[in-house]
Amino acid sequence: MAGFGLDPVLVGLGAVPGALLRLRVVNHMEPIVPRKHWGTFIVNVVASFGLGLVMALQGSCGSATGITLLFGTGFFGSLSTFSSFAMELLNELQAHHWFGAAALALASLVFGLIAAALGYTIGSYA
Repeated sequence: MAGFGLDPVLVGLGAVPGALLRLRVVNHMEPIVPRKHWGTFIVNVVASFGLGLVMALQGSCGSATGITLLFGTGFFGSLSTFSSFAMELLNELQAHHWFGAAALALASLVFGLIAAALGYTIGSYA
């Protein structure tokens, strides 16, 4: 761990609550939404917004590396989950739910980009 300094600690401090919140939200959404992957979709879109916001704030504040590591990499990085998205998309494809798979893939990409752009835009005005 020599040479890393405080960076891994900041990422870890952000990652633990991000992962716990993701677990809580996805499990809470499971009985509400028709398929579990929509809970994952929600946390991924929220995390995209948050990461866009953090990146814009970092850009406007100069070098805010600690904040970026804590919130961007740590919290929002662990709140979002590409691996769960990929597995849930694969499950839809294996079940021959073509429309559901296409809707999940397209909605995740489009809404994730919109959320990131919105977060970045809002953060740019701060």
